[in-house]
Amino acid sequence: QAEPSSTARPGTSREMVERLTYRRQCRYNTKGNKCRKKRTPGGKLVLANVKKTGKGPKCGDCGKALIGIPCLRPTEYRRLKKRERRVSRAYGGSRCGTCVRKRVVRAFLIEEQKCVKQVLAEKISASKEPAAKKSKGKS
Repeated sequence: QAEPSSTARPGTSREMVERLTYRRQCRYNTKGNKCRKKRTPGGKLVLANVKKTGKGPKCGDCGKALIGIPCLRPTEYRRLKKRERRVSRAYGGSRCGTCVRKRVVRAFLIEEQKCVKQVLAEKISASKEPAAKKSKGKS
């Protein structure tokens, strides 16, 4: 007994597949024209257009994805409330927490260095003044 499916290649079926056409004007398989096959309640197979997925915001310093902010397309961010677009922190929605911490520490250390320089300058000037008075008193 010869089976009728033995002439067909393995992994393929003999059933006819419905041909589908794009529903938009672009008729090429581009990255902006992705579709998914869906069956309607009437039993028809149609193409449903798939939206592009958003990449989400990245940290401007280190490039990591920002936590707490959804990955959406740019136009969808406009529809969000302001509190949903950013994090309640300095540089929220622009820089990640570790980079903000580094910035704060760097700014603090720079200010401390300025204070140390000023104190050293005052010490040096204070040590020069008594020496200058002594030399004036001798002559």
